[in-house]
Amino acid sequence: MGERKAIIIGGGPAGLTVALELLERTDIKPVVYEGSDNVGGIARTFVHNGNRIDIGGHRFFSKSDRVMDWWSRVLPLQGRNDGDTGGQIHYQNQSRWLDMPGDGPDPDQVDEVMLVRARKSRILWGGKLFDYPLSLNLETLRKLGLAATVRIGFSFLRAQMLPIRPEESLEDFFINRFGRRLYNTFFKDYTEKVWGVPCGEISADWGAQRVKGLSLLGILTHALGSLFRRRDGIAQKNVETSLIEQFLYPKHGPGQMWERAAELVREKGGEVHLNNRVTGLRHQDGRIVGATMTNGSGEARSIDGDLFFSTTDVRHLMAGMQPPPPRDTREVSEGLVYRDFITVGLLLKRLKLGGDATGRDLADKMSDNWIYVQESGVKVGRLQFFNNWSPYLVADPDNVWLGLEYFCDEGDEMWSMDDDALTAFAIEELRRIGVIEAEAVLDQVVIRVPKTYPAYFGTYDRFDRVREFTDELSNLFLLGRNGMHRYNNMDHSMLSAMVAVDNIVAGRTDKSNIWSVNTEAEYHEEK
Repeated sequence: MGERKAIIIGGGPAGLTVALELLERTDIKPVVYEGSDNVGGIARTFVHNGNRIDIGGHRFFSKSDRVMDWWSRVLPLQGRNDGDTGGQIHYQNQSRWLDMPGDGPDPDQVDEVMLVRARKSRILWGGKLFDYPLSLNLETLRKLGLAATVRIGFSFLRAQMLPIRPEESLEDFFINRFGRRLYNTFFKDYTEKVWGVPCGEISADWGAQRVKGLSLLGILTHALGSLFRRRDGIAQKNVETSLIEQFLYPKHGPGQMWERAAELVREKGGEVHLNNRVTGLRHQDGRIVGATMTNGSGEARSIDGDLFFSTTDVRHLMAGMQPPPPRDTREVSEGLVYRDFITVGLLLKRLKLGGDATGRDLADKMSDNWIYVQESGVKVGRLQFFNNWSPYLVADPDNVWLGLEYFCDEGDEMWSMDDDALTAFAIEELRRIGVIEAEAVLDQVVIRVPKTYPAYFGTYDRFDRVREFTDELSNLFLLGRNGMHRYNNMDHSMLSAMVAVDNIVAGRTDKSNIWSVNTEAEYHEEK
């Protein structure tokens, strides 16, 4: 019997994880086909005039030791405490993450290294900055004012005494955990910017997936517990994901992790092909029997393999299936909705928000990784301060490297706006809400990323039809965010790939454990 081959559609976190797992644990050769000019998917790093952009902001944090160890094998952790983390450097020791003095590489001297970063995010509302997640301290109460605080308190109590049952929408989910007043103040506008539809039309599954146990009571418990809790290192096992205080981050952005992973795949005998897009799959007798690949010149050719892993969007996958899926399955896949994403990068000589800070003073006056914009009348949803993700993302540390995030639909007015008009629009929005002065802009760039967020509306409520059809194809595995049409974090996408390889090694044909990743507060494979 000849060498077995795995065709992997997509070179993002899930695709490259499954490739390395196959090389390290089986005799199956992975061949990765990535349709773009670089690996990483939405976790790639874009470079503009020496400044690096992280699309969406990617925290390298997981409650899974398996994922944390995987990352540390690809990129070692920094070994110098430069004061950035507020404590000692964290290191991996026998699959557990502990506080230890570091003796690893110095990030000033070595490029291939993971930094330990302090996490800080806030909400901009009414011209004021509020901690996110909300800190119910005197400063927050002062900014809200006594009357608003009392109304929020009574609204929360009402939600606890008379919760909405059953939770049929994301709006129900948020109100039950925060009360209607707090939901309307700090959650509603931003969430509706992201999805472009009212929260009442979005499935409650989104909340269960993204914020799981986060609630006002959870925030209070975390705040009180932090006074007495012994730190458990970077692992932060007992902390809700939204409340973590530090995370790992590649020196040159998230794409550095996946570029290095692609190098390892090639070094170990696998293949990674860029600008090559799988456009169709052929199936027969319950198996995928071949695929069609189209290269950057538009030339199509047939490829074969023994196993097939798809991380591409479900709508594209089903449209290229031959023979076509059953009619009801096609209707579901064609009705799936995706939300698209634009980042406007602005290089600034100074920042107005938080005081008249220069780039050099940014760490002191604006230490946020990102800020949620809850202001009405503007379309920008979030601000990323790339200097604070990694100081190595900005070519000149005296400048402020800022990313404005816009959520849209491919082909709509925002998406179709030319770059000059869009940057002028973005600059004016920030000027109006007091974040920057227009004359402080030194450089700008626009990056459009389609199908960033698989949506929990459209035909999502019937997605089980797609799952049933693909699960019956024994050698096809759907993985990752778009592959599973699930709003996975990066670690969840990786775990779906790891569990798929677990099944192959064990000879398990039931794929339910892949779909179980990220359906509970704790990850199944850790139990």
